[in-house]
Amino acid sequence: MVSRTAATGVATLGAVMLSLMTAPAQAAPLTGPDTPALRKALRTALKQGAPGAFARVDDNGTVHHLAEGVADRTTKRVLGTGDRIRVGSVTKTFTAVVLLQLVDEGRVKLDAPVNTYLPGLLPDKRITVRHVLSHRSGLYEYTNTLFSPSVAGFEKVRNKVFTYRRLMDLSLAKPLTNKPGSAYSYSNANFVVAGMLIEKVTKKPVGTAYQDRIIKPLKLADTFYVHPKNTIPGRHSRGYMTADSTGRKIDSTQQTASWAQSAGAMVSSAKDLNKFMSALVKGKLTSAAQLKQMLRWTPVSSTQAYGLGLRRRDLSCGVSVYGHTGTVQGYYTWAFTSKNGKRGVTSFANTSNNGTVYATMNSTLESTFCG
Repeated sequence: MVSRTAATGVATLGAVMLSLMTAPAQAAPLTGPDTPALRKALRTALKQGAPGAFARVDDNGTVHHLAEGVADRTTKRVLGTGDRIRVGSVTKTFTAVVLLQLVDEGRVKLDAPVNTYLPGLLPDKRITVRHVLSHRSGLYEYTNTLFSPSVAGFEKVRNKVFTYRRLMDLSLAKPLTNKPGSAYSYSNANFVVAGMLIEKVTKKPVGTAYQDRIIKPLKLADTFYVHPKNTIPGRHSRGYMTADSTGRKIDSTQQTASWAQSAGAMVSSAKDLNKFMSALVKGKLTSAAQLKQMLRWTPVSSTQAYGLGLRRRDLSCGVSVYGHTGTVQGYYTWAFTSKNGKRGVTSFANTSNNGTVYATMNSTLESTFCG
């Protein structure tokens, strides 16, 4: 369910190899962010059913704060850009950074089979670390089973704590969807494997790796890996999942997100996410060599590509931006930065299971980077 609304695509091996070797140039200089268009998008999201929505733009020292609606439907507390939120699949970028740091340290090899480090875990010994970080392993997306139907499935696992092994059992109960390395196919199982790799190599919980390797060095004050707790510390937005048939809003704030873990269980804020993405593309978190690997792209669609735990969006003005989307029940998040890391946006709506809101909030990238 993390980022299940994100586009998926299939590419031929030839197209994949071409994309892996090339990356788009930044074709146009950035113009200023269109804050009136951003405000309009947020207000439209509210009309479409989101209780609240915000966007924070960090633009080379200038900060734009835009927020509409409420963080809590019961108390009517106003939503602010400083609220902590569940960031869903943006967690994948954190996970990828940790693994690439381990590659830098010589403790993991990107093109080594996963089974080298986790013997017997995967049914195909050709699946490499690179394959899982780029969603090219062919591992089945277990949330398709877990959240069908979405609300009933969620209520069954809302407060449940899974082991990594149990999540992998759900995925491996189905055959591989494609030959390893041949095509992009989004699956949270890939980043469950990534979490298992981190814990096996470091001999520490994945949350410790996030804390020691990213959160502390960058001084991210609002970023936490709270699993297996089911609450968000401090001032935060509540999340509201839309029921499939009735449209009723279900308060989904309280949850372990244990079905996601290293694929999507982090909590953060707009300020922290913008800081993280900027530091990443500026080369402050990995070596230049590993950042280059992260930016080797597999095609997803005509306007999207996927690297290693990182998305590329090609916008209408010729600008490409880098980051990740995140969906966890009740929370939609976009966290993207320009190629040089000087302008970043985190946009958010406290809803999910609402395709119209998703499409509207997706437009905040155009308003931020194309002006």
